[in-house]
Amino acid sequence: MAGIKVTFIGDLVGVVGFTMLKRWIAKIKEDTQADLIVVNGENIAGKGRGITPKDADMLFALGAQVITTGNHIWAQKEIYPYINQTPLLIRPANFPDGVPGKGFVQVEVKGTLVTIINLMGRVFFRETLSCPFKKADEIIATVRMKSPIVLVDFHAEATSEKIALGLYLDGKISGMVGTHSHVQTADERILPQGTGFITDLGSSGAVHSCLGMTSGPIIQRFITQLPQQFVVDVVPPYQITGVSMEIDRATGKTLNIKRFSIIDDQKI
Repeated sequence: MAGIKVTFIGDLVGVVGFTMLKRWIAKIKEDTQADLIVVNGENIAGKGRGITPKDADMLFALGAQVITTGNHIWAQKEIYPYINQTPLLIRPANFPDGVPGKGFVQVEVKGTLVTIINLMGRVFFRETLSCPFKKADEIIATVRMKSPIVLVDFHAEATSEKIALGLYLDGKISGMVGTHSHVQTADERILPQGTGFITDLGSSGAVHSCLGMTSGPIIQRFITQLPQQFVVDVVPPYQITGVSMEIDRATGKTLNIKRFSIIDDQKI
């Protein structure tokens, strides 16, 4: 039985993220032989913060099959009704009960039910969220009998929290990817009990930016401690980064994991 190949693409930042996905998704799908493509879209809106219904529709049209998000999911208010109507756009599951949308989705891939869970960390965030460890256990208990492949996008700031959750979930899920930091880590691996893991997928934005934003205002923020207007950096070169995993359909364990990073000098 052939494995299922899942490709995850890190945080897409504004127009650069959209353009890079448009330019490269066909090549990425071909190279990784992806059966399922999951992208983090919480920074795809024009100013690099949040996601609008139009943004989500464009990402789906380009070939994203599931869109995960994070702490900026509520930045664009028009997403509130849309996320209730669009199950393939998910938000962190450990937000309080009653907020719009769902924290996980199940999709059929090659006859196998695959569950994608979105969670958010609690270290260095202002939001008051429930425990991502306990929420993961809660969801896994409800889906694992029918879904042998369970994947997690953990949107978190602290690498220690990401690694801790990965090790906690090792053997309970097929794979976990970290998002939010926008800097791809070089620690992709298969954990001892068969869970594919990377601390952070990275992002799609200008290479010589501060996490996708022009560096000048951010540098001034650090120096002066005064508020600044952040602007998406559109100066090339650009990058798009992520990982691909092949997962055994019978055992739910990751067979291999490989990160990728594409650099593009062509101006948008």
